[in-house]
Amino acid sequence: MEELYLGCMIFVQALVTFATRSTFGFWGTVVWTRLVHNMTDYLLEQLSLFQDFSSEQLDLLRKLFNPCFQSVGTLLFEQGAPAEFLYLVVEGEVLIQFKPDDGPPLTVTQVERNGVVGWSAALGRPVYTSSAECESDCKLLRVSSEELRQLYANDPDTGKKLLERLAAVIAKRLRNTHHHVVEMLEQGLLVDMNKSIPAT
Repeated sequence: MEELYLGCMIFVQALVTFATRSTFGFWGTVVWTRLVHNMTDYLLEQLSLFQDFSSEQLDLLRKLFNPCFQSVGTLLFEQGAPAEFLYLVVEGEVLIQFKPDDGPPLTVTQVERNGVVGWSAALGRPVYTSSAECESDCKLLRVSSEELRQLYANDPDTGKKLLERLAAVIAKRLRNTHHHVVEMLEQGLLVDMNKSIPAT
C-alpha cells in the first residue's frame, strides 16, 4: 500500500510539474505546493527524529525539509563540494566514502533509515569531507545549511531540539558523546551566522 501511495505521489508530482511550467500558472503552483506539503508530511511521519515535536514546530520544519527521491547509483554530493545540504534517509541506503590524497576511496559507513547524511552542512564546514552515493533507491528529506541557520536564529527552541536529535544520530555513528556533537553543531551554526552579520 505504501509503495502504491508513493508511486501515485511521484506520478502526480510529474504531472503537476509539467502543468506548473506550461499551462496552469498560478493554480498549478498552488496544487504543486500542496502536493509537496503532503509528501513532506508523509516522509516526516516515517522518521523517529521528528517524534514529540509540537504541531507548531512541525509546521516550521515542514517548510524547511523538501522530499527528495533518488535512484540507485545517484551521487548526492562529492568530497570537496560545497556543503549546502543535509539529508535525512527515510528509506534506502547511502554509502559514505572518503578519498585520501594518497590512496583509493575508503568506505566509511552505510547510512540507512533514520540516518543523517551530509552533516558537514550543519557543522558550518565549507565543503563535504566525504562523498555520498545512493546504494539503493532512496527516499530522502533535504534541508539547506542556510535554512538550518535561520531556524536556529528565529526559533531557538525548535532549532535546539532539532540539533539535539541530529546530534544523537551523528554521535551514534561517530561513537562520540551526545553533548560534544551538540556543541559542534551549535558552534558551526553560530560561526556562520556571525559571518553573515556585517561589522559595525
